[in-house]
Amino acid sequence: MKNINFVGPRYIFISISLAMIALSIIFIFVRGFNLGVDFHGGTSMSVSFNNLEMTPSEVRGIFSKADPIFKNASISKLHNLVTSGTQAKRSLFSLTVGQFFSPTQKDKFEATVQEIAKKRGENVHFESFQTVSGYAAAGLRQSAMWASIVAGIALLIYMAFRFQFVFGVGALASLIHDLVITAGLYSIFWITFNSTVVASLLTLLGYSLNDTVVVYSRIRENLKKMRGKPMDEIVNVSINQTLSRTINTSFTTFIVVFVLYLFSGPVLRPFAFGMSFGVITGTYSSIYIASPILIGWLEKRRRKVALRR
Repeated sequence: MKNINFVGPRYIFISISLAMIALSIIFIFVRGFNLGVDFHGGTSMSVSFNNLEMTPSEVRGIFSKADPIFKNASISKLHNLVTSGTQAKRSLFSLTVGQFFSPTQKDKFEATVQEIAKKRGENVHFESFQTVSGYAAAGLRQSAMWASIVAGIALLIYMAFRFQFVFGVGALASLIHDLVITAGLYSIFWITFNSTVVASLLTLLGYSLNDTVVVYSRIRENLKKMRGKPMDEIVNVSINQTLSRTINTSFTTFIVVFVLYLFSGPVLRPFAFGMSFGVITGTYSSIYIASPILIGWLEKRRRKVALRR
């Protein structure tokens, strides 16, 4: 088995990670997140037109005439939609606006849009219509925050029982690394941040911790088998012994979530985005953050044990 030196340049990779974390924090606090309807409140809808050459600017013209607030709406063309039971294709668009529509307002608005579109020779269909009040959005944000806190505490309790304190510190550093960088990517690329994103981040924490636990278990075994060997050698051998398992699992998972990102709709795409990049950061942190960070702690503990003897 080829022995790759992972821990030798560990300070270089730790420095790169710190720079990425700093950049992510800057974007998160300065730019913030592109909050979805469920976190911000407002209305999200999918509409289709029989005109395959329809552009977002033309859609904006129709909808802003029905309600001026759509002049500042977020509008994007998704793909051509094949209607059920026929082979006819329609152009599909996603629209998001920060306004709450009651059921009565919704029906009136849809009728107005269809009337305006008909005058322009267009045929519009409302495929989906989701609206969330500001009060409900605040409740969802609070629920997401508590879910994240409870999940984080549960993971730390698990690490405390499974390993010693020093291993828990390395695992915590790895989880913070993955969470901050992945969340920063949502701010950098201005990807919609909604409740499905919270689900992807929590899934990512569990996935990343699973990788870390596998490596840590091997390190703990090798501490007994390779007693007397330099600590960096023990950690490096452990990483190499679990490398094929880590790469195979991460690669197959990445293929699935990346394909999901490419072909999914606007609802699942933010989730798939976080999982795609999260798998990469999780694998990276297990190798270059969680494991090398143990070396100094374990060396210090070894010296203390030697002094006691």
